[in-house]
Amino acid sequence: MSTVKIDPESQEFKDTLEKTIRFTDKVVEQFGWAYNPDQEINQGIQFGLTRNKMMHGKRYCPCFFVTGEPDDRICPCPPAIEKEIPEDGVCHCQIFCTPEFAAAQKQEEVIEEVVHEHSRGLSKEECAILVNKSELDGDEIIALLEARALGMVDFKLVDVREPMEWQMGHIKGADKLIPTSNFFGALDEARLSQDENIIVYCHVGSRSAHCARILADMGYTKVGNLSYGIVSYGGEKES
Repeated sequence: MSTVKIDPESQEFKDTLEKTIRFTDKVVEQFGWAYNPDQEINQGIQFGLTRNKMMHGKRYCPCFFVTGEPDDRICPCPPAIEKEIPEDGVCHCQIFCTPEFAAAQKQEEVIEEVVHEHSRGLSKEECAILVNKSELDGDEIIALLEARALGMVDFKLVDVREPMEWQMGHIKGADKLIPTSNFFGALDEARLSQDENIIVYCHVGSRSAHCARILADMGYTKVGNLSYGIVSYGGEKES
């Protein structure tokens, strides 16, 4: 295919972009979908669709290479309609999603603001969403520990480092030490329920990520991991 130079400041691009926005508006209305709450994502995809329309004559999905083959994705593409949105709630490019997915994303944005800017305490509903994340950062653990102390959420915080590391310093509020060197034996002794929320952590997050996968394989259904370990944790520690 020939290469066309696109000037985003040109009137042609602006006119085509307006048509693309009207097109994506119609797609949302036709399928009963919603836009992603993140406007930067939507604008980026709309720009990409506009670019492909001007370069290739069709609004090919900007997240994939345009090869000129019949199976090139034209928006809204069959995989998004038939599989991605029904199963995942959102298309590969993230611009189109179900109303439920959009609402959940908005709620997560609110929670992120709360835990990282410490603007207020979490509600019970926000706690329930946060404690079920598979990866958490230090601020999120701090917020959950504060909420747990107020009786708003329940979970077990599990240190999977070795006893010497624990003695040198661990997160205040950690409930169990289940060292990776004796993981299965210590797990039996800990008597954790497979249905309760469990958050694991180690030094930098690698051992705990491995333990989280093991727990999931064993049937533990609600396991989260402190992504970058205790070194990323800014809350209170004790030894």
